[in-house]
Amino acid sequence: MGFNGFTPTALAYLPGLAPFHLFAYSTLLGTQLYQSFVMTKECFQALPRLSFTTLQKRLFPIYLRCQSLLLILAVVTFPSRSVLSLVQHKEDWIPFVIAGVTAGLNLILYRPRTQRIMIDSTHQKTRDARKVNDTGEMSGEMRLSNQAFSRAYAMSMHSNLINIGATLWYGLRLGSRLSFETT
Repeated sequence: MGFNGFTPTALAYLPGLAPFHLFAYSTLLGTQLYQSFVMTKECFQALPRLSFTTLQKRLFPIYLRCQSLLLILAVVTFPSRSVLSLVQHKEDWIPFVIAGVTAGLNLILYRPRTQRIMIDSTHQKTRDARKVNDTGEMSGEMRLSNQAFSRAYAMSMHSNLINIGATLWYGLRLGSRLSFETT
């Protein structure tokens, strides 16, 4: 099997790198798609809002850490000479940079901001003496808190979708270079 335009002889430099790269990449993409489009959707439909929020507060940080780790593993296992080979192929490192930036923004900025706003919103509800599912008149502070949460959550979700798009972009490039030979 040739990879990235390298012959099997060129892969001999680090012979075990290609399988680890494929494993890291496929695990990254599978994790992204499963968490974003299966787990979140099903949990949202199946759980009461408070339970869903509690679950997401626990799962999303784990997902973001795994996403970042798998992205790093995919970069350092890039055949045939790890990062040295990657930087020689601009078409390959651009999706990794985009995925890294969006993963970092979610991990460092958007998730903590969203979580802080959720906590502030809970305290505001207590101050307003409101219940979670109450549909009565909302205070100005609660309205501002909801707007801030919506913005932060939207930024997090868009960042995640851009990350998935960059991962798919790289996957198309990866798939176009794989060749299978029968012996």
